[in-house]
Amino acid sequence: MGEIASLLDVRNEGGILIITLNRPDKLNALNRALLKELDEQIEFAYSSDAVKGIIITGSGAKAFAAGADISEFSALQPHEAQLLSQEGQLIFEKIDKLTKPVIAAVNGFALGGGFELALACHIRIASDNAKFGLPESTLGLLPGYGGTQRLPQIIGKGRALEMMLTADHTTAQTALSWGLVNAVTTQEELLPASIAMLQKFFTKAPTSIQEILRCTHLALETSGTSFLQESKSFGRCAGTEDFKEGVHAFMEKRKASFTGK
Repeated sequence: MGEIASLLDVRNEGGILIITLNRPDKLNALNRALLKELDEQIEFAYSSDAVKGIIITGSGAKAFAAGADISEFSALQPHEAQLLSQEGQLIFEKIDKLTKPVIAAVNGFALGGGFELALACHIRIASDNAKFGLPESTLGLLPGYGGTQRLPQIIGKGRALEMMLTADHTTAQTALSWGLVNAVTTQEELLPASIAMLQKFFTKAPTSIQEILRCTHLALETSGTSFLQESKSFGRCAGTEDFKEGVHAFMEKRKASFTGK
């Protein structure tokens, strides 16, 4: 239990499962152990009548989740990187397909895999200090946890490509204007606002909520082939010299010099 508590803080408040990513010293970066615990909580939510909805948030004031844990995949071979991508995709797809509402309460940085986690949630509410970004192109990679598929659905192809190709951060207010988040609050009001939204949902017919979520997922569902192509591309990128240079530059806190090889 000690290991679980160090990775996730989980509590149930009136049927709302509040899952807090709990690696504040690493800005809540998503390592494999944390993702495994998150997967277990989502599986629990599928089967438990005690869970009516979920809020996913990050511990501390700085970050929701500042990406995947680069130290875990910097030495992976291409086929291993593809498998890592697919593992994350499967977990996030469970969140997306859940017929109980899931809100990402985004405080601070939501970058890379952390942003992709927020994209897999049904609704996003941001604190006014939130920053969203997909920095994978600075590492010689691409978003590998479903980001290339979900982001264009939510904000449109042009804006999604701009975010992915520039790797720039997007503020909470811009995210609101793009429809990326449903609301912006202060940090203090972030969790109460998320709880209030779920409680409003709970006043409606449970069967209606389930079927709305199910049908909306079907309407936006991309084929399994497209997610597979994303993971294959992730693997191919992990086999390039540019990826090695991108990771070394990140670790050395310098600008990368890419060659296209």
